[in-house]
Amino acid sequence: MKSVRTEYLRPAADEDVPALLELRAEAESWLRTKGTDQWSDPETGERAISKWRASIEEGRAWVVTREDGEILATVSRGPVDRDFWTDADHPERALYLYKLIVARASSGQQLGARLVDWMSRLAALEGRSWVRIDTWRTNTGLHAYYERLGFTHVRTVAPSHRLSGWLAQRPAGELAMPDDLLPVRAAVNSGVPNQRR
Repeated sequence: MKSVRTEYLRPAADEDVPALLELRAEAESWLRTKGTDQWSDPETGERAISKWRASIEEGRAWVVTREDGEILATVSRGPVDRDFWTDADHPERALYLYKLIVARASSGQQLGARLVDWMSRLAALEGRSWVRIDTWRTNTGLHAYYERLGFTHVRTVAPSHRLSGWLAQRPAGELAMPDDLLPVRAAVNSGVPNQRR
């Protein structure tokens, strides 16, 4: 018998920032144990908080949460990064996925794959052709993860001031887990019950 899932996706709210920073810190620690230097230059303090708040205010950040309000994962979308994607890539045809982080306690529940599927559906609804990512150049485990989710490596670029630059894309509308889509709810301040403030 399939267990009933209680997690759902909603827009991130300003009061989620401390939990989002905890997710990022946990991911940084975990990555260090995996032998990768990804996020070895952690953003902390006011700069990190202001970046999260900007993403939230612009409606570009979402969280996966349970009924009890615990945040299990997050994902954001952002503008095209001109250090990586050029006019020849037709950047307007893509949705750019950023900051996909899953709590270690939720590892193995396919939340990352389900979030990528949601972004893929969103890209298709917007009439875009691709979901695009750039990841840390040296994190080959992450590259393999995204390739398992249907991303194709486009190229690797290495601007001297960036450590990211492994570029990949997946067709918009393509789903890795079509039978396990994340339900979406309204923002935390719109009357959704049982949310931690």
